Amino acid sequence: MLRSLLIYLSKAAWAQNIVTHWPFVWKAVSRFIAGTTIEEALNVVRALNDKGINTTLDQLGEHTSTPEEANRAADGIIAVLDAIQEAELRSNVSIKLTQIGMGMDDEVCRANLERILKVAKKHKNFIRIDIEDSPYVDKTIAIYREMLEKGFTTRMVGMAVQSYLYRAEKDTRDLVEVGTTFRLIKGAYKEPPDVAFPKKADVDANFDTLSSILIDASLAQESKISKDGRLPAIPAIATHDEKRVEFAKFYAQKVGLPKTGLEFQMLYGIRRDLQESLAAEGYPVRVYVPFGTHWYPYFMRRLAERPANLWFIISNFFRK
Repeated sequence: MLRSLLIYLSKAAWAQNIVTHWPFVWKAVSRFIAGTTIEEALNVVRALNDKGINTTLDQLGEHTSTPEEANRAADGIIAVLDAIQEAELRSNVSIKLTQIGMGMDDEVCRANLERILKVAKKHKNFIRIDIEDSPYVDKTIAIYREMLEKGFTTRMVGMAVQSYLYRAEKDTRDLVEVGTTFRLIKGAYKEPPDVAFPKKADVDANFDTLSSILIDASLAQESKISKDGRLPAIPAIATHDEKRVEFAKFYAQKVGLPKTGLEFQMLYGIRRDLQESLAAEGYPVRVYVPFGTHWYPYFMRRLAERPANLWFIISNFFRK
C-alpha cells in the first residue's frame, strides 16, 4: 500500500511542488542524487573511478511538455557527453526518451536522440535508453530499432528491460538477436497485474531467467566491456539483491563467461559495500549516477523501493 502511494506521488505535480520546497528533504535526497550540477556529478564520478568503478551519468528529467523543453534536455545530455570526454572519465550516459520528447512529439524525440547519438559516436561513448512504465515500452523499442536502421550500432546505444513485465522475456530474446546490450532491472513503476508479475518471487525468478539469456548471448557473441569502461557487454545485471548477484555469478562461471563479459550495476548511494566487494573480485561494476534539479520523480521511486527511508525525512522534519 505504501509503495503504491509513493509511486502515485512520484507523478503528482501538487506533491512535487510541496516536497521540493522542504529544505530538509535534501539531506535524504543527497544520498541518492549526486548533486544538481554537472560539476558536482563529475566529482562523484571521479571518486568512483578512483575505486575502480565505472559509472553511467543520468541528467534527471522525464515527460517534457514542449519541444523547447525537450530540446534543452537533449542539449544538456550532449553537454554531459562532452564533459565526460574532456575529463577523460570512465562513464557513459543514460537517458529517458520522454525527457527528449517521446509522448509529447515523437518526431522531436527522434531528432533529439539522433543528434545525441552522433555526439556519442564522435566520442566513442555509449547511450543507454531507459525503459519507462508499460505504456511507453513499445514506442521505446520502436524508436531504438529506428536508430539501428539509421546506422547507429548496438555498441553505441542499448536498452533496459524490467523483469516484472510479462513481456520482458520475449523482448529480450528478440533484441539480443541483433546484439542489443541490456540493463536488466526489476522495475520501479506501479503496473497492473495483467501487465506485470504481482509477486516478488515471480519477479525474481524472471530476473534470473533473463540473466541467463543475456549471459548466454554475451558468450555466444564474445561481448565484453571496453578497456576504457565506457562500452558495456551485453548483460548489465542491475540489482542490489545479493541472491540475484550470486545467481548471475554462478551461471556465468558455469557457462564459462569471463568476468569482462558482463557487469554489475547499482544505484548511487545504495549498497556501496557490495559495489566495492564485486569490484575487488574483478567484476566490472557500474554505478548509476543521477544528478540535476528534476530529482523528485526519481527520488520518490527510490523511496517506494525502500519506504524505511521515509523515517529519515520525518525525523529531520521534527528536528526543525
